[in-house]
Amino acid sequence: MALTAPIGIALNPDPAAANTVDDLLERSRFVQRAGIDRVWFAQRFDFDSLSVAAVVGAAVPGLHVGTSVVPINPRHPLVVASQAQTAHAASHRRFTLGLGLGARDLEEPAFGVPTDRPIRRLREYLTVLRSVLTTGTVDFTGETVTAAPRLPAAVAGGENPDIVVAAMGPQALAVSGELADGIVPFLAGPRALGDDIMPRVEKAARAAGRPRPRVITGVAVVVTADPDRVRAEAAERMAFYDAIPSYRSVLDREGVASAADLVVTGSETEVEAQLRRYVDAGATEFLITQTDLGGAEDERATWRFLGSISGRRG
Repeated sequence: MALTAPIGIALNPDPAAANTVDDLLERSRFVQRAGIDRVWFAQRFDFDSLSVAAVVGAAVPGLHVGTSVVPINPRHPLVVASQAQTAHAASHRRFTLGLGLGARDLEEPAFGVPTDRPIRRLREYLTVLRSVLTTGTVDFTGETVTAAPRLPAAVAGGENPDIVVAAMGPQALAVSGELADGIVPFLAGPRALGDDIMPRVEKAARAAGRPRPRVITGVAVVVTADPDRVRAEAAERMAFYDAIPSYRSVLDREGVASAADLVVTGSETEVEAQLRRYVDAGATEFLITQTDLGGAEDERATWRFLGSISGRRG
């Protein structure tokens, strides 16, 4: 029986690939053939996730594409608005813009931009984006963002893509519920999701007169016959999350010691049962990450299984 929540896969390129974009296109096509109708691309310091989303969305008909997530500090919202509309048009309106508040330790040394007042910046950033994406223009002067283009900023066919935010803290959830279309919590287990995150974001959305938000829950998943090996790999590769304050807070709310404790792994039956706990807690969609923790063979098997149980949004 299919899960009621659609499933998307976070795709990363093979480091040994001769061409990153070609590799992500190939992976996207495989995921679609496996029965999954949405993919997500993270913004790091290498490939541009918004550009890749546009390319994949245009090249693979019927596939939903999204960014998870683009940090708001290094890019002006007018630039992101033009990229998001382009990706939305290229994918024939199957694009979701995922944004994040970013990480100070990574961004300040790399870009030399301040990362203070993150909640104020998020509010102003979303205000600008919402205006541009719905009306094609904006005239806004805030404390952290100014946006007043003298020429039209609309892209035909790219109007009004959904905006979702990697929000988990109380203030970020309040702003996201008010101004965004949903959230992308990661490392928020069923307890933290159902008892804390869902009530906060839904309350904010109701107060703003907005629809029930999309809750696209990020979960590391591997279907495997050797879950102990996967957990050991996860403990090594995901340990850095344990010391990041925003993730440490949500892990504490879940009552787990480390990010690796939230990896969903085991047989198909075990994985499905664990995913249903997230649906019961309020997840409306899944963003499945770290499927490579068990190696290439387990990864492809994981994609095929998830495709067989995915509840598609259409």
